[in-house]
Amino acid sequence: MKKSKLIGLLSAIAMVPTLAAAQSVDHPTYANEVSRIIQDNCQICHQPGQVGPMSFTNYEEVRPWAPLIRLKVLEREMPPYQYDNDIGVQELKNDWRMSDEDINTIVAWVDAGSPMGNLENLPQEAEFPVIGEWRLADELGLPDHTIKSSPWDVPANGQDMWWEPEVDAGLTESRCIKAVETMPSAAAHGSTHHANSHFVVKDEDGEWVNGDRLSEFAFGKLGEKVPEGACRKVPAGSKVGWSIHYYPDGNAVPDDQVTVGIWYYDEEDDFNEEDTFPQDLRAYNLSGGGDYLIEPHGTLMTQGFHSFDHPVRIDSWQPHLHLRGVAMTMEVFDPATGRKEVLSQASNWNAGWNHSHTYEDGFQPLVPAGATIILTSWFDNTANNPRNPDPDQWVGAGQRTTDEMSHAWIAVTHLDDEGFEEMLAERKESEDRNVAGR
Repeated sequence: MKKSKLIGLLSAIAMVPTLAAAQSVDHPTYANEVSRIIQDNCQICHQPGQVGPMSFTNYEEVRPWAPLIRLKVLEREMPPYQYDNDIGVQELKNDWRMSDEDINTIVAWVDAGSPMGNLENLPQEAEFPVIGEWRLADELGLPDHTIKSSPWDVPANGQDMWWEPEVDAGLTESRCIKAVETMPSAAAHGSTHHANSHFVVKDEDGEWVNGDRLSEFAFGKLGEKVPEGACRKVPAGSKVGWSIHYYPDGNAVPDDQVTVGIWYYDEEDDFNEEDTFPQDLRAYNLSGGGDYLIEPHGTLMTQGFHSFDHPVRIDSWQPHLHLRGVAMTMEVFDPATGRKEVLSQASNWNAGWNHSHTYEDGFQPLVPAGATIILTSWFDNTANNPRNPDPDQWVGAGQRTTDEMSHAWIAVTHLDDEGFEEMLAERKESEDRNVAGR
């Protein structure tokens, strides 16, 4: 072999590692990028002891599922967060939606063969709350007050069942709620369909009557935060009434209890109740009358309306449908201007995950007095709905899992005219600053 050819061959061989290194940076690796995305978006559920059906705590666990992960993130089914990306208010707190950049990274990684990359680039293991621990504790510490439902035996098998006790809450003073979280027991986590709580107070005649809502829980929900300037009040001396919906999952749980945790605003938050407006959480049953039937292999749309005689601010929106539900939209129509606006939309509804979509401060919809909130729901009782257990059945409105519902839990801060105009002025000033800063 000629000397020049030998030198050229040796040079080419020497370049192989360099070329390989150059190629390795042309696509993402698990160690460098994907592990962090999985950690931030998936591992809270996909780890031993959690609700995810498979664990994603390391490369060996993630790699076999790479093609399915690619599909699910592209279709925005995972992470499970039913809120449209291209319509309505997009500024949300505790937003589970994966960014376009992260989705594109996952796709590029899988298309490149799901390479591991350099082990030295792996992040430290993350710590997550386990089932049976407060999920808001990392941010807020432990709750200031906890209330348990009365014990009840959950059977291993059976149909829908409800437990509705009233308990002495130990609430000795009226306080403004900063956050509230409802936590099923770890043992009955899979069978606790929902757990709602409300205050029970004495009326003018000294009789116990149902008061405002305390909290609402359905599977997948984090909790509820009350923004500054609003007061969802705990009434002193009140009891708490529960409505707990169990659906047995094969696991018998004796003496089960659900717990609600309350965090209060206090002086450390620079919080003054006199400067607040009252807030409440209600289930707005806007199903067009509350009764309907969906025929076998049929579809249905329901619509309902609600108006206030005073201005309000909408702080959060949580759709609630069951297995045939596929989408819900919240709009507001202002008769003074003739304008109708879509505030929020969820067109990939999944009854297995319930999220309270909490708007960022300064982006909560402001609704003038006399305007109408419109909720529209869509149902699909055909075989095209992958979550439909039996398209041959008639489906009516009702409380069972196999029945349907059409309402939304909406947290509303009730304003006066002066407060409403002040908030509008603050929004206008903020928008002007943003425009000037561009």
